[in-house]
Amino acid sequence: MGIASRFKEEKFLVAALVVAAIAYLLEHAVIEMGRGVALIAAAALVGTIVLASIRVAHHAELLAVKVGDPYGTMILTLSAVAVEVIILAIMMSGESSPTLVRDTIYSALMLDINGILGLAALLGGLKHGEQPYNDNSGKTYGVMILTAMGISMIVPEFVPSDKWHYYSAFTIVAMIALYGLFLRMQVGQHSYFFSYSYPRSERKKESPDEHGPDESAAISIATILVGVVIIGLLAEFMAAFMTEGLRDSGAPIAVTAVVVAAISAAPEILTALRAALRNRMQATVNIAMGASLSTVILTVPVMEAIALYTGQPFMMAMTPVQTVMVAITLIAAAINLNDGETNAIEGMTHFILFATFVMLTALGL
Repeated sequence: MGIASRFKEEKFLVAALVVAAIAYLLEHAVIEMGRGVALIAAAALVGTIVLASIRVAHHAELLAVKVGDPYGTMILTLSAVAVEVIILAIMMSGESSPTLVRDTIYSALMLDINGILGLAALLGGLKHGEQPYNDNSGKTYGVMILTAMGISMIVPEFVPSDKWHYYSAFTIVAMIALYGLFLRMQVGQHSYFFSYSYPRSERKKESPDEHGPDESAAISIATILVGVVIIGLLAEFMAAFMTEGLRDSGAPIAVTAVVVAAISAAPEILTALRAALRNRMQATVNIAMGASLSTVILTVPVMEAIALYTGQPFMMAMTPVQTVMVAITLIAAAINLNDGETNAIEGMTHFILFATFVMLTALGL
């Protein structure tokens, strides 16, 4: 593929780079124009970031097809979490709420499990009925998410403020240890937990060209890295515009967190829905639950390390409403992902929980 064809193929990333350059040149002028213009600019940058994220996810998906599960979905979820961590790190360096990280992780969990998995299971169930997957994956993801959320976002409520740095350091070590063992299990002796052998007739339904032209892994990796850098540039300006646009507006603080979580989840939503509609629920479970786990277990140590380095703690303990919603979500997931098959009813239960999350956020809870 020639250079011209490559630029045409990656037009979204090229456009994102152009938008980043324009934002750099007009940043101060836009902020001086007032909150309304700043919010419009922030919305435009959010849309641009989503388009760039979709291209990053596309190349992650190409790599996923080459290496197969469980490596494939791991690459996809890690690329999404990388985008989220970069955006959070940039926003935390400026004027931001001390609860931004907590609210973003909570929002990501609601989006991934209740939004993505719920909608995918609902639509897939209406089309295919009961959809099979490896129940070992659901159980493993569930207990890992519960442990990680409990350690990092429930227990901190009981840690005295003068001892936060000790517990913060412990949390970093605990998350790294959990994820290290999980990775070894996922790609090692227990890799079969996260894969499912579909009948031959279902494999034939997959078009060999559905993922586009064959590209080298090196090109995909390079494009992912370039895309993440561009997204980081866009996120810096988006954070500045959004902070200015929401200043003294009375909008719920959690709106920013929901936007960050939605940006990182956008590519995963498309991939998970496509998999569910093709009756490949294992990929959907891996993406939704894997993204939730990766968000908690990778975002927390990075943000905690930044807090220790800067000496500025942030609030990780969830509110009572958030704790209840997380508990209901994980209990429902434990029940629904226990038998190796999903259906429309199970999908609807999670999607109603997602609608409840949206309602509570709108109410500022």
